[in-house]
Amino acid sequence: MRIARFAHASGMSFGVVEGEPGAGLAGLTVAEIDGHPFGRISFTKQRWALADVRLLSPILPSKVVCVGRNYAEHAAEHGAEVPTEPLIFLKPSTSVIGPRDAIRLPAQSKQVEHEAELAVIIGPPGARRADRADAEKAIFGYACGNDVTARDLQRSDGQWTRAKGFDSFCPLGPWIVTGADVRDLEVRCEVGRDPEQMEVRQLGRTKDMVFDVPTLVSYISHVMTLLPGDVILTGTPAGVSPVTAGDTVTVRIEGIGELSNPVVAFE
Repeated sequence: MRIARFAHASGMSFGVVEGEPGAGLAGLTVAEIDGHPFGRISFTKQRWALADVRLLSPILPSKVVCVGRNYAEHAAEHGAEVPTEPLIFLKPSTSVIGPRDAIRLPAQSKQVEHEAELAVIIGPPGARRADRADAEKAIFGYACGNDVTARDLQRSDGQWTRAKGFDSFCPLGPWIVTGADVRDLEVRCEVGRDPEQMEVRQLGRTKDMVFDVPTLVSYISHVMTLLPGDVILTGTPAGVSPVTAGDTVTVRIEGIGELSNPVVAFE
């Protein structure tokens, strides 16, 4: 099931996206849910063509927990060791944006880079000190994510809060996919200014994660309580590189969806 959060003429709703995944927006519709998708799914009688609504970030998390160096080749491209246990950090909830929202380049940085990632969305009742089995039960679904990073600030600061925390530095979407098997999915990032001539910058597979998803959820839950709606970004494959104003960054994850965001100068 693909669950979206979207804006329409009457307000904001959650809904289930219907139609063939490869059909494009023109072939998809969204059926409105009565209330929040964490409860029992009950439909209203409202339905829209997906092209006629604005997709928002599929969830508003209390926190975004990120995992660093979770692909060996990405660690190597930065001259870093693969960690012996998950390396975690936080992005603020205010960094979250949705599909087609702009990534805004802050004046403080001269080197902002993309990081395509599989995003995990925690469902009720959350997770606290969960073993592996309970960690899997706590997963509501998956989305595409982009851990946008001011690389020069990451290096100069010696810790990552500022580099990772600017407004707009956490695109999520286009929807949440429930019931997916994410053990071996392609993760791809394309950057360009012409939709017909996008450059593939990152290409990896989730099977190459150092720590798999249940391990990450369990580990993090032994550090901090994961609340329903919280997001975990599971690390990025090799190939991260700078973006500039005028670019579009597209994250594609096999079986999950496509997340595109324009890049603009901060104003």
